[in-house]
Amino acid sequence: MQIQEKIPAPLSSEQEQTQGPKPVVLILIDSLMDKPLQEAIRQGRAPALAFLREKGHYFPHVVSSFPTMSVTIDSTLLTGTYADQHHVPGLSWYNEQEKRMVYYGYGPKEAMKIDQPQVLLDAIWQLNQSQLNPQTNTIHDVLADQGKDSASINAIVWRGKTEHALKIPHLIEIAAQLPEELNVTGPKLLSYAAFAQLDPNQKRHTRIWRKYGMNDEFSAQETAFLIAHDRLPPLTITYLPENDMEVHRKGPLTLEGIENADKALQTVLDAFGSWDKAVEEVRWIVMGDSAQSAVQDDRQAATIDLRSLLASYRISSISRPPQATDQIVIAANERMAYVYALDPQLSLSAVAAQLQREPRMDVIARKEGQSIVVTAGGSSKQMTYKPGGPVKDEYGQTWTISGDTSVLDMTVSKKRLTYGKYPDALARLHGAMNSHPGRYVIATVQPGYELITESSPTHIGGAAHGSLHAADSLVPLLVTGTDSRPKSLRIVDLKEWLLRLVNETD
Repeated sequence: MQIQEKIPAPLSSEQEQTQGPKPVVLILIDSLMDKPLQEAIRQGRAPALAFLREKGHYFPHVVSSFPTMSVTIDSTLLTGTYADQHHVPGLSWYNEQEKRMVYYGYGPKEAMKIDQPQVLLDAIWQLNQSQLNPQTNTIHDVLADQGKDSASINAIVWRGKTEHALKIPHLIEIAAQLPEELNVTGPKLLSYAAFAQLDPNQKRHTRIWRKYGMNDEFSAQETAFLIAHDRLPPLTITYLPENDMEVHRKGPLTLEGIENADKALQTVLDAFGSWDKAVEEVRWIVMGDSAQSAVQDDRQAATIDLRSLLASYRISSISRPPQATDQIVIAANERMAYVYALDPQLSLSAVAAQLQREPRMDVIARKEGQSIVVTAGGSSKQMTYKPGGPVKDEYGQTWTISGDTSVLDMTVSKKRLTYGKYPDALARLHGAMNSHPGRYVIATVQPGYELITESSPTHIGGAAHGSLHAADSLVPLLVTGTDSRPKSLRIVDLKEWLLRLVNETD
């Protein structure tokens, strides 16, 4: 059965005066980017976002995680770590221990070949309960230890310390042969589409044709419900998913998704009675998770089939577990891929060399001992690096580097490192390269292109993400109610800042 909590009485005016710091509400708009946001505001199509920007501070370029896929980024946001510590490598990856592919989502052609019940179980249970590193605390874990409540509304990653029962919609239960309920741990207030609702009367936005509640309106109504009943905890994280789909279909400059997200935000602000009251009573943070870069509209030109580049190897099919004779497994994440060498006799340098023959490939990386070797498509350039050493970057991280730093568009002068078109490249790439067990090469593709393998979804004429490039990696951040800012403009540094905000008084 679905868990419903008793609604407490509203706070008295005396209680309001002594309740401490203002609540923080973080609105995460999937694939929100600076240029279309600015244009939507200029055209008057995003009045709520315009209002919050006017009332606060705006930072157009915050560095995302890597791979630039929501599941990895949200894990970084909640844990304050890159993938080497939180252990969520991407939307798809190969689990060496279980000898199987892990998918948290799939395209229509993939759906015909993969184990869909397993995908659902990975996405709604395994991801939060076991695949997200249990030794790495989420922000919900930390707040619970401090005796503070928090809320997660439609976020993909939400692990916490309060027990909940996710109710499986009947059609999914039958089709996927899952139990009626799955027991999970999350924040005190957990809302996850039709699986867990805060508002017991919200039915309209959870229908099958509305993706069972994984939509902007559901997220907005759930957040508004907390506001209307004076139940906002110290921190609420609300995820608005639908802009991502619009950008994938129509390209990075489309405004429709931002306009719809703004309407959802208006619903939330309206719950206070006035927008001025909303900014008086709450600290607001609105941000994107990853950017997207345009994909060419010619399928043959835009897609790079990794099976063709690696045709000399025996490649595992996604429709069955890897066989003893398979040499390669490919996990494509739009504009990034993990290429796994199952054959112990197969050298990673040989796989990387095959990929280098394609000039549209971008960053190609592999591990050698404790070091990471980085090359590029259509180039003989190479550099090697590892953490610790005499070179310091703009985030205070230190490195030992040898070879041609132009591979990652970096400059080093007097032991100071400056990043170019791959922001925070060394730490982000190191995170992905050490995110999970296995022998693998990481490959990304230049802007305009997308990587595919067997039955991969594509976004021809639209947009995609996943890569290390700035075109996929820079997102805006809008803040009201505080003049403080994170240690750096990186998503990996937001957890520490959010914890400070939760305890910050005027």
